Amino acid sequence: MVEFLRRLAAQRWPWALLSGSALFLELCALFFQHILGLHPCVMCIYERIAVLGIVVAGLIGMSNPGSKVVRWCGMLLWGYSAFHGLQLALQHVNYQLHPSPFNVCSPYADFPSWLPLDKWIPWMFMPDGDCSEITWQFLNLSMPQWLVGCFAAYLLVFLVVAVGNLVKGRCCQ
Repeated sequence: MVEFLRRLAAQRWPWALLSGSALFLELCALFFQHILGLHPCVMCIYERIAVLGIVVAGLIGMSNPGSKVVRWCGMLLWGYSAFHGLQLALQHVNYQLHPSPFNVCSPYADFPSWLPLDKWIPWMFMPDGDCSEITWQFLNLSMPQWLVGCFAAYLLVFLVVAVGNLVKGRCCQ
């Protein structure tokens, strides 16, 4: 099993699948924003950036999966993005399930001065929605609740693949 995980991470198609699945989530977000007219809030924008981190991680891993350094760079970005995205999605769910004047998100994105994404690419990164408002549901789950599941799945798969790449040799022969 460990050898299988190691071989899997050294191939291009799993990295393409990772990047493609995250790109699908990005395209869904843009569909909801520009076609259905749902306004993204600050947390939505931050979650969107975490998903973009997973897209980039897949592209890094896909560039040269045979190289341990490249593979681990992709895996570390994947793990960080999935973990941080899960934290953001859980906080967003908290805003939605427990709305109060004391439990609100900022109306403005807090990007570094050297990377003002909301000014450079406003059609993708300009928040103009309310974090506590539930504007869309599927199977009684809001968008951030679905993202909790997505980020948890990305994180779980990352942990399995990372452990498989950390364990040396063959087990249980």
